[in-house]
Amino acid sequence: MALVDIVMPKMGESIMDGRIIKWYKNAGDKIDRDETLFEISTDKVDTEVPCSDGGTVAELLYAEGDTVNVGEVVARIETDANAEIKKGGNAPAKNIAPEPETKKEEPAPVVAVETAPKKESAVEPKTGGGSGFYSPLVLNIAAKEGVSMDELSGITGTGSGGRIRKQDVLAYVEDRKNGKQPAPKVQESASTQASTQGGTTQPSTAKAVIAPKKHTEYKMPDIKKSPELTSMYSMPGVEVVPMDTLQSKMAEHMVMSVHTSPHVAAIAECDMSAIDKARKVMSEDFLKREGFKLTYMPFICEAVVKALSDFPLVNASIDGTNVLVKSFINLGIAVAMDNGGLIVPIIKNADSKNLVGIAREMNDLARRARMKKLTLDEIQDGTFTISNYGVFGNIIGTPIINQPQLAILGTGAIKKRAIVVETSEGDAIVIKPIMYLTLSFDHRLIDGALGGKFIMKIVEYLENYTV
Repeated sequence: MALVDIVMPKMGESIMDGRIIKWYKNAGDKIDRDETLFEISTDKVDTEVPCSDGGTVAELLYAEGDTVNVGEVVARIETDANAEIKKGGNAPAKNIAPEPETKKEEPAPVVAVETAPKKESAVEPKTGGGSGFYSPLVLNIAAKEGVSMDELSGITGTGSGGRIRKQDVLAYVEDRKNGKQPAPKVQESASTQASTQGGTTQPSTAKAVIAPKKHTEYKMPDIKKSPELTSMYSMPGVEVVPMDTLQSKMAEHMVMSVHTSPHVAAIAECDMSAIDKARKVMSEDFLKREGFKLTYMPFICEAVVKALSDFPLVNASIDGTNVLVKSFINLGIAVAMDNGGLIVPIIKNADSKNLVGIAREMNDLARRARMKKLTLDEIQDGTFTISNYGVFGNIIGTPIINQPQLAILGTGAIKKRAIVVETSEGDAIVIKPIMYLTLSFDHRLIDGALGGKFIMKIVEYLENYTV
């Protein structure tokens, strides 16, 4: 018999903890491999976590409602596997540790190999390993089949957004058995030597590990309670209502974003006459064919995607002093939840979709977002975000950047306004549907010239739209 530690999984690059909202098993219960053990709530979604090993639940270390940091042990499973007791560590290290060929030296090379793909994701974004996240099922299969993290990072995923699925790993293992996929042993041995010896490969490996570590060790500024406000807790007429998980995580994320990025805003006026005309021409046939109304947002999204293709730095991210320039555009659309709070579903590879494709995916994501039916993959890895505060009647706003992105576009309500236009016979005042666009951008990389050109390129695409 052996004890296996079950840890709080890392469910996304910016997620550092999760709140246990439900245990599906109690201590002493039997559980099968891949059977749901517990459910967690993060600042993104509620997610069920499967058990990586079958056996008996030995102990549950946290109660429902507790918030646990990523990598902390939350439960232990007693199994029949011939393995040593595995303690703590991060989720990927836990899943890779059972490989029979290695024992004490294994955790060190796993950390070095796992962090390297995050640095390479800007170069090879289409591979599944570039995301830095693998499902517990994929990691479990990899451990049992002897597939290293280095090999995983080279597998091309067939899931949404290039995610590696169970079928991809099994197909890779089968190809390797048939001699079609030789394992990259040279790179693994180099990593192992660098982490266990004082060899010549140590400096390059150290560089691959240290750079991401600086990025992930960001510490939130302390949000302290005000003594003056705390003294009001017992006053009549004051009700103390604790934030729920979503509200508190959103608050932390916004404080972190303002603390990280020097925000600058540029505002542009856009004549939506061309879009208004195109929408009226297309709306009737679109409704009959698609089953939902054609709004202004798909047109705006299409214009944003074209502008991002023209100015790829706006679609980038910053890691320390490195700029990660991406060859793909994952467009996030902020959606207000019915019970309060905000969630940002992502249109993956939006640059490969036309107007109708964007409209379909927007409608589906927004509908399921309000029902809390989105998957984790559908709310992470965004590269640019649009916040449509105009839906509430607001005309101008200055949204906060959604880290680790570098910019966010705010769209105001479209209002009819008296505008001065130049004609062959002189200036004239006409009535036009006008929308104000606001671009909040990170001045560490995007200066006023780039930000101004980018937002005006969006205006150009919208004002010159033709059916």
